[in-house]
Amino acid sequence: MDHEVSSVERDEAMEHIRNKLALLPDQPGCYLMKNRDGHIIYVGKAKVLKNRVRSYFTGSHDGKTQKLVTEIRDFEYIVTASNTESLILECNLIKEHHPRYNVLLKDDKSFPYLKITNEKHPKLEVTRRVVKDKAKYFGPYPNAFAAQQTKKLLDRLYPLRKCNTLPDKVCLYYHLGQCVAPCEYPVEPSVYEEMITEIARFLNGGHTDIKRELKRKMEEAAEELAFERAREYRDQITAIDALMEKQTINLADAVDRDVFGYAVDKGWMCVQILYMRAGKMIQRHVSVFPYYGEEYEDFLSYVTQYYSDNPALPREMLLPIAPSEEVVQADADEAHVDQDEEKLSAEQSDDEDHAQSEVGDTLRSWLKIKVAVPQRGTKRQLVAMACDNARVALEEKFRLIERDEARSVKASEGLADVLGIPSAHRIEAFDNSNIQGASPVSAMVVFTDGKPDKKEYRKYNVRTVQGPDDYETMREVVRRRYERVLKDGLVLPNLIVVDGGKGHIASVVDVLVNELGLDVPVCGLAKDAKHRTSELLIGDPAEIVPLKRDSQEFYLLQRIQEEVHRFAITFHREKRAKSMVASKLDSIAGIGEKRRKQLLKHFGSLKAIKEAAVEDFKAVSIGEALATRILEALKED
Repeated sequence: MDHEVSSVERDEAMEHIRNKLALLPDQPGCYLMKNRDGHIIYVGKAKVLKNRVRSYFTGSHDGKTQKLVTEIRDFEYIVTASNTESLILECNLIKEHHPRYNVLLKDDKSFPYLKITNEKHPKLEVTRRVVKDKAKYFGPYPNAFAAQQTKKLLDRLYPLRKCNTLPDKVCLYYHLGQCVAPCEYPVEPSVYEEMITEIARFLNGGHTDIKRELKRKMEEAAEELAFERAREYRDQITAIDALMEKQTINLADAVDRDVFGYAVDKGWMCVQILYMRAGKMIQRHVSVFPYYGEEYEDFLSYVTQYYSDNPALPREMLLPIAPSEEVVQADADEAHVDQDEEKLSAEQSDDEDHAQSEVGDTLRSWLKIKVAVPQRGTKRQLVAMACDNARVALEEKFRLIERDEARSVKASEGLADVLGIPSAHRIEAFDNSNIQGASPVSAMVVFTDGKPDKKEYRKYNVRTVQGPDDYETMREVVRRRYERVLKDGLVLPNLIVVDGGKGHIASVVDVLVNELGLDVPVCGLAKDAKHRTSELLIGDPAEIVPLKRDSQEFYLLQRIQEEVHRFAITFHREKRAKSMVASKLDSIAGIGEKRRKQLLKHFGSLKAIKEAAVEDFKAVSIGEALATRILEALKED
């Protein structure tokens, strides 16, 4: 009964969605995808709303996007006047609704700033909270250590007050020469203005001039035989060198810029930001997270969120080229090779700052800073370095999952101990895949001693279940798998893993115990609100098994879950592709199942049929008239 209600509800929702799709405008804007409870689960932006929103409900998608699509029951959209407005609106909507499938820049105040307070007696401090209080903010710094080290140096150079509340008498900072002691001595506003100007100049790249001034003072002190004062100046110069000069990459223009790069793999994205201040690379910041939409669009979503609350903007931002533009750029680079070398050299400086109109102009008009997508030269190398570092960071993440054999065996043994079962030598895991209930399939993977055993993998076309019913699909596939195991005398697993919670476990246990008389432990992997593996459950009724996220056992389960999901999605995509080929041929008058099979067997693919000549169809006994009709229909499609 529940299944029938769910199916009717789904059909009604899809009919409602189809009606709304027909009304979508050819304008830019934002769209909000909702689940059955009316909660917003994804926010996106589009240059043309009609094309972008429709794309979710046509064709096949990768695993991450498919998960999103199967939950959509309704959508809303907001038309904007420009791409810039849609970019800002998307950022605000994400921050307001925190949709589970969006790239979310964690609100963990991870970026510290240096702040000069707007007070009668200003103070230099490190803060993670940026407010509109007329104070001066500098940053962000990649971590607290970098910010504190910079503050420590500036405290030695510029004696602003250190106390939160002015004391009754001077403190140790005054005797160390690090405070002008406004608690006891009057300080003219001009003194503070001069120090604040110097600090701002230092943080904006003027440390070379300040170092030169300190060197002059050191030499004057030495001539006056004030060696202790000269030594203090020398130490300050050394501190500046230690903080600012440990650089391997420099640009001569001394511009503050943020260099972005990203990489994607297995549904995860890594974004790297290289901070360049005064033309020198000083630090980097790394973020790794799952993504569900288009890779470049989700990357830009991260960038906009990053800058939405960031008052300390650089003068320039460098971004990687969009994947869709890479082929165009490769052709352009090839054309440059044929040009005269002297001409290429002269034009290179102009080309390397060329910004993609769609990305660069939109961000530039919003942030009011220079936004470039460099095509070649030193800046392109910087972006490539950021992307390479992002790729390395992702590889490191997956290497944690793919341990060597000894650790894998240890992880499987440890998992058995955690679950309280005799062994986890052989693990069989199941996952289902469908889009809107269409072309439902399931897949099974096998891990032996913590390693994938690919020759044991199995694929299943779901036969008896209509619509997206995960529980019934799981029951059918498990029943078919272990009926075959019993019939053929195959090896039973030590543990069965299902991608789901209590309901999935109960369905599988019911089939195993009550239908097949088998006693095999079954565990489930439940996900949290951010769609990450969060809980391990076992038993009927299922109970949560505590498992540390940084343990080898957790990494093993995560890898099993990723592998069975990948395998199911790959199979589903293959089936969908074949179904689409069949439907295209079947829609042509005069082509039935028999002729369709003959055509595909002879030509090999739909593309080959489309590119064939009329006379090529004689080999499969198709005359000129029907061959012409086939080619015209495929070309129209």
